[in-house]
Amino acid sequence: MLLSNQLCGKHKMINNKKVVVVLPAYNAEHTLEKTYNEIPFDIVDEVVLVDDASSDKTVVVAKELGIKHIIAHKHNKGYGGNQKTCYTKALELGGDIVIMLHPDYQYTPRLILAMASIIANDVYPVVLGSRILGKGALKGGMPLYKYFSNRVLTLIQNMLIGQKLSEYHTGYRAFSREVLESINFEANSDDFVFDNQMLSQIVYADFEIAEVTCPTKYFAEASSINLSRSITYGLGVLKVSFQHFQQRKGMAEFEIYEGITTNDAD
Repeated sequence: MLLSNQLCGKHKMINNKKVVVVLPAYNAEHTLEKTYNEIPFDIVDEVVLVDDASSDKTVVVAKELGIKHIIAHKHNKGYGGNQKTCYTKALELGGDIVIMLHPDYQYTPRLILAMASIIANDVYPVVLGSRILGKGALKGGMPLYKYFSNRVLTLIQNMLIGQKLSEYHTGYRAFSREVLESINFEANSDDFVFDNQMLSQIVYADFEIAEVTCPTKYFAEASSINLSRSITYGLGVLKVSFQHFQQRKGMAEFEIYEGITTNDAD
């Protein structure tokens, strides 16, 4: 189990771009090893695991696997707070391409090469692994209420934000260094709505977004939020979308967009 199949001490890279995979972890003891062992270490240079005060042995397993960069929050900072630590550390390590992969094995690590290649070859600066394209969500067992909510929220978001994405709610994302340095992700929420705020910032900054079809798995160990938190999340998503619309139209100004320049003329 130690060090898995990682090729240590060698620079892999794609087109001379350093690839860093970040793992925002919370109680991922039972799925971390399987996720980690499928990471393509022939092209991934660094792996960062941030543990958000798990109550299980996530950190112990991470150390046994030989993950070099492990950050353990003493107190739970939330999903968004976890990502802030992930991206800050990835940039400190000199990452040119940063890929967020959930260590609960809900998303397959086997798409890392494809997602990294799109950015490394300057095709798109942001890549999302979409569960909706190719019907991966339903095939993977996404509950119908979550699928329906995803589709309705995405429709509203596309209209307000001016995009044509298949979904905004995937947790599988890849970013170029330029993108992460151009937006103030630290200004975003520490909760689940962080993901949508980040995409809103990216769109506002006029970065184009690619999507790749991604299968997904829903099972007992996979992380998920309950109905109550899902409703809170949905309301937060709508709020972000309306704020984006107001910001873009010059009707109001919000902190998360401060310092972002845009060339959009609408």
